[in-house]
Amino acid sequence: MKKAVAVLFGLMLLLAAAGCGKKNGNFDQMSGPEEGDPVATITIQDMGDIKIRLFPDQAPKAVENFIGLAEKGYYDGLTFHRVIADFMIQGGDPTGTGSGGESYFGSDFEDEFSDDLFPLAGSLCMANRGSNTNGSQFFLTTTSEKVDDGTLKQVEEAYQLRYDKDLDFGSMTETAKKNFEEYGGAYWLFRQHTVFGQVYEGLDVLHQAESVATDENAKPLNDLIIEKITISEYGK
Repeated sequence: MKKAVAVLFGLMLLLAAAGCGKKNGNFDQMSGPEEGDPVATITIQDMGDIKIRLFPDQAPKAVENFIGLAEKGYYDGLTFHRVIADFMIQGGDPTGTGSGGESYFGSDFEDEFSDDLFPLAGSLCMANRGSNTNGSQFFLTTTSEKVDDGTLKQVEEAYQLRYDKDLDFGSMTETAKKNFEEYGGAYWLFRQHTVFGQVYEGLDVLHQAESVATDENAKPLNDLIIEKITISEYGK
Protein backbone atom coordinates (compact mmCIF):
# COMPACT_ATOMS: atom_id res chain seq x y z
CA MET A 1 0.00 0.00 0.00
CA LYS A 2 2.95 2.35 0.50
CA LYS A 3 3.69 2.10 -3.23
CA ALA A 4 0.07 2.90 -4.09
CA VAL A 5 0.11 5.97 -1.86
CA ALA A 6 3.36 7.18 -3.44
CA VAL A 7 1.88 6.72 -6.90
CA LEU A 8 -1.24 8.67 -6.00
CA PHE A 9 0.88 11.48 -4.57
CA GLY A 10 2.77 11.70 -7.84
CA LEU A 11 -0.49 11.84 -9.79
CA MET A 12 -1.84 14.64 -7.64
CA LEU A 13 1.37 16.64 -8.01
CA LEU A 14 1.25 16.47 -11.79
CA LEU A 15 -2.43 17.36 -12.07
CA ALA A 16 -1.96 20.31 -9.76
CA ALA A 17 0.99 21.57 -11.75
CA ALA A 18 -0.67 21.68 -15.12
CA GLY A 19 -3.48 24.73 -13.70
CA CYS A 20 11.35 1.80 -35.53
CA GLY A 21 7.98 0.38 -36.04
CA LYS A 22 4.63 0.89 -37.67
CA LYS A 23 1.11 1.24 -36.40
CA ASN A 24 -1.28 -1.69 -36.03
CA GLY A 25 0.44 -4.80 -34.80
CA ASN A 26 4.05 -4.10 -35.69
CA PHE A 27 4.46 -0.85 -33.79
CA ASP A 28 7.17 -0.60 -31.13
CA GLN A 29 7.22 2.59 -29.08
CA MET A 30 10.67 1.85 -27.70
CA SER A 31 12.42 1.28 -31.02
CA GLY A 32 14.47 4.05 -32.54
CA PRO A 33 13.22 6.26 -35.37
CA GLU A 34 13.38 5.23 -39.00
CA GLU A 35 14.65 7.44 -41.81
CA GLY A 36 12.27 10.33 -42.40
CA ASP A 37 10.51 10.10 -39.03
CA PRO A 38 10.02 13.45 -37.29
CA VAL A 39 12.32 13.92 -34.32
CA ALA A 40 12.75 16.69 -31.77
CA THR A 41 15.96 17.69 -30.03
CA ILE A 42 15.55 19.45 -26.70
CA THR A 43 18.76 21.24 -25.77
CA ILE A 44 19.02 21.94 -22.05
CA GLN A 45 21.44 24.72 -21.25
CA ASP A 46 24.72 23.50 -19.72
CA MET A 47 23.57 19.86 -19.89
CA GLY A 48 23.11 18.69 -23.47
CA ASP A 49 20.59 17.23 -25.89
CA ILE A 50 17.60 14.96 -25.44
CA LYS A 51 16.49 13.40 -28.74
CA ILE A 52 12.88 12.31 -29.12
CA ARG A 53 11.03 10.32 -31.74
CA LEU A 54 7.62 11.87 -32.41
CA PHE A 55 4.47 9.89 -33.24
CA PRO A 56 2.26 11.82 -35.70
CA ASP A 57 0.22 8.74 -36.65
CA GLN A 58 -0.90 8.05 -33.09
CA ALA A 59 -1.12 11.63 -31.76
CA PRO A 60 -1.39 13.93 -34.79
CA LYS A 61 -2.70 17.02 -33.03
CA ALA A 62 -0.21 16.88 -30.15
CA VAL A 63 2.68 16.43 -32.59
CA GLU A 64 1.46 19.26 -34.83
CA ASN A 65 1.12 21.50 -31.79
CA PHE A 66 4.61 20.69 -30.49
CA ILE A 67 6.27 21.06 -33.90
CA GLY A 68 4.42 24.28 -34.65
CA LEU A 69 5.40 25.89 -31.36
CA ALA A 70 8.98 24.64 -31.56
CA GLU A 71 9.51 25.87 -35.12
CA LYS A 72 8.41 29.37 -34.25
CA GLY A 73 10.79 29.42 -31.27
CA TYR A 74 8.05 29.40 -28.63
CA TYR A 75 9.96 27.10 -26.28
CA ASP A 76 13.41 28.63 -26.69
CA GLY A 77 14.59 30.16 -23.44
CA LEU A 78 11.73 28.78 -21.32
CA THR A 79 12.38 26.65 -18.25
CA PHE A 80 11.46 23.29 -16.87
CA HIS A 81 9.49 24.84 -14.04
CA ARG A 82 8.64 21.60 -12.24
CA VAL A 83 11.01 18.74 -11.54
CA ILE A 84 10.22 15.66 -9.47
CA ALA A 85 13.00 13.09 -9.24
CA ASP A 86 12.01 9.60 -10.38
CA PHE A 87 8.82 10.99 -11.90
CA MET A 88 9.11 13.74 -14.53
CA ILE A 89 10.37 17.15 -15.66
CA GLN A 90 7.74 19.62 -16.91
CA GLY A 91 8.12 22.73 -19.07
CA GLY A 92 6.59 24.77 -21.85
CA ASP A 93 5.02 27.58 -19.80
CA PRO A 94 6.16 31.12 -20.69
CA THR A 95 5.21 32.34 -17.21
CA GLY A 96 7.31 29.66 -15.50
CA THR A 97 4.52 29.11 -12.98
CA GLY A 98 2.77 26.05 -14.37
CA SER A 99 -0.44 27.95 -15.05
CA GLY A 100 0.37 29.62 -18.38
CA GLY A 101 0.90 28.80 -22.02
CA GLU A 102 -1.17 28.50 -25.16
CA SER A 103 -1.40 25.87 -27.86
CA TYR A 104 -0.30 26.39 -31.46
CA PHE A 105 -4.00 26.44 -32.35
CA GLY A 106 -4.82 29.29 -29.97
CA SER A 107 -7.06 27.24 -27.67
CA ASP A 108 -7.01 23.98 -25.73
CA PHE A 109 -7.20 20.80 -27.79
CA GLU A 110 -8.44 17.30 -27.13
CA ASP A 111 -6.63 14.31 -25.67
CA GLU A 112 -5.35 11.61 -28.03
CA PHE A 113 -5.10 8.17 -26.47
CA SER A 114 -3.63 5.32 -28.50
CA ASP A 115 -3.36 1.60 -27.85
CA ASP A 116 0.16 1.92 -29.27
CA LEU A 117 1.54 4.48 -26.79
CA PHE A 118 1.98 4.44 -23.03
CA PRO A 119 3.72 6.73 -20.49
CA LEU A 120 6.83 4.55 -20.34
CA ALA A 121 10.24 5.62 -19.05
CA GLY A 122 11.40 8.53 -21.22
CA SER A 123 8.02 9.33 -22.79
CA LEU A 124 7.05 12.81 -23.99
CA CYS A 125 3.53 13.67 -22.81
CA MET A 126 1.15 16.61 -22.80
CA ALA A 127 0.52 18.28 -19.43
CA ASN A 128 -3.06 19.28 -18.76
CA ARG A 129 -5.54 20.62 -16.21
CA GLY A 130 -7.93 17.75 -16.82
CA SER A 131 -9.51 16.09 -19.83
CA ASN A 132 -9.06 17.86 -23.19
CA THR A 133 -7.15 20.88 -21.85
CA ASN A 134 -3.89 20.53 -23.77
CA GLY A 135 -1.91 23.69 -24.47
CA SER A 136 1.83 24.28 -24.68
CA GLN A 137 3.02 22.49 -21.54
CA PHE A 138 4.64 19.07 -21.76
CA PHE A 139 6.58 16.70 -19.55
CA LEU A 140 9.13 13.93 -19.91
CA THR A 141 8.74 10.91 -17.67
CA THR A 142 11.85 9.82 -15.80
CA THR A 143 10.55 6.97 -13.66
CA SER A 144 11.42 3.43 -14.67
CA GLU A 145 9.34 1.73 -11.99
CA LYS A 146 8.10 -1.59 -13.31
CA VAL A 147 4.64 -2.95 -12.62
CA ASP A 148 2.73 -6.21 -12.52
CA ASP A 149 -0.99 -6.96 -12.29
CA GLY A 150 -0.87 -7.04 -8.50
CA THR A 151 0.50 -3.49 -8.30
CA LEU A 152 -2.09 -2.25 -10.79
CA LYS A 153 -4.90 -3.67 -8.68
CA GLN A 154 -3.42 -2.11 -5.53
CA VAL A 155 -3.25 1.33 -7.15
CA GLU A 156 -6.80 1.02 -8.52
CA GLU A 157 -8.19 0.13 -5.10
CA ALA A 158 -6.40 3.02 -3.37
CA TYR A 159 -7.58 5.49 -6.02
CA GLN A 160 -11.18 4.25 -5.75
CA LEU A 161 -11.14 4.67 -1.97
CA ARG A 162 -9.68 8.18 -2.12
CA TYR A 163 -11.60 9.66 -5.07
CA ASP A 164 -14.64 7.37 -5.39
CA LYS A 165 -13.97 6.80 -9.09
CA ASP A 166 -12.07 4.30 -11.18
CA LEU A 167 -8.82 4.58 -13.04
CA ASP A 168 -8.89 3.27 -16.60
CA PHE A 169 -6.65 0.26 -15.97
CA GLY A 170 -9.53 -1.99 -17.01
CA SER A 171 -8.91 -0.97 -20.62
CA MET A 172 -5.16 -1.55 -20.42
CA THR A 173 -4.18 -3.99 -23.13
CA GLU A 174 -1.82 -6.90 -22.66
CA THR A 175 0.70 -4.98 -24.78
CA ALA A 176 0.55 -2.06 -22.37
CA LYS A 177 1.00 -4.33 -19.36
CA LYS A 178 3.94 -6.07 -21.05
CA ASN A 179 5.61 -2.73 -21.80
CA PHE A 180 5.21 -1.44 -18.25
CA GLU A 181 6.57 -4.71 -16.89
CA GLU A 182 9.55 -4.69 -19.28
CA TYR A 183 10.49 -1.00 -19.43
CA GLY A 184 8.74 0.63 -16.47
CA GLY A 185 7.17 4.05 -16.47
CA ALA A 186 4.44 6.24 -15.02
CA TYR A 187 1.76 3.56 -15.31
CA TRP A 188 -0.61 5.48 -13.00
CA LEU A 189 -0.91 8.10 -15.75
CA PHE A 190 -2.31 5.59 -18.25
CA ARG A 191 -4.92 7.41 -20.37
CA GLN A 192 -4.56 10.53 -18.21
CA HIS A 193 -2.16 12.38 -20.54
CA THR A 194 -1.49 12.21 -24.28
CA VAL A 195 1.77 10.43 -25.12
CA PHE A 196 3.30 11.73 -28.34
CA GLY A 197 7.04 11.03 -28.26
CA GLN A 198 9.76 8.77 -26.88
CA VAL A 199 13.36 9.55 -25.96
CA TYR A 200 15.81 7.49 -28.03
CA GLU A 201 19.03 9.32 -27.15
CA GLY A 202 20.08 11.51 -24.23
CA LEU A 203 18.52 9.67 -21.31
CA ASP A 204 21.63 10.59 -19.32
CA VAL A 205 20.80 14.26 -19.88
CA LEU A 206 17.19 13.67 -18.83
CA HIS A 207 18.30 11.99 -15.60
CA GLN A 208 20.77 14.78 -14.93
CA ALA A 209 17.91 17.28 -15.29
CA GLU A 210 15.64 15.39 -12.89
CA SER A 211 18.39 15.43 -10.27
CA VAL A 212 18.62 19.22 -9.82
CA ALA A 213 17.85 20.75 -6.44
CA THR A 214 14.29 22.04 -6.05
CA ASP A 215 12.22 23.97 -3.52
CA GLU A 216 9.16 22.69 -1.65
CA ASN A 217 7.03 23.28 -4.77
CA ALA A 218 9.34 21.20 -7.00
CA LYS A 219 10.63 24.31 -8.76
CA PRO A 220 14.37 24.14 -9.54
CA LEU A 221 16.43 26.42 -7.30
CA ASN A 222 18.46 27.39 -10.36
CA ASP A 223 16.68 27.82 -13.69
CA LEU A 224 16.69 24.68 -15.81
CA ILE A 225 16.61 26.37 -19.21
CA ILE A 226 15.41 24.99 -22.52
CA GLU A 227 18.02 26.57 -24.75
CA LYS A 228 16.13 25.50 -27.87
CA ILE A 229 13.95 22.80 -29.38
CA THR A 230 14.72 21.84 -32.97
CA ILE A 231 12.66 19.67 -35.30
CA SER A 232 14.14 17.53 -38.06
CA GLU A 233 13.64 14.36 -40.07
CA TYR A 234 15.69 11.43 -38.84
CA GLY A 235 18.56 10.54 -41.14
CA LYS A 236 18.23 13.66 -43.31
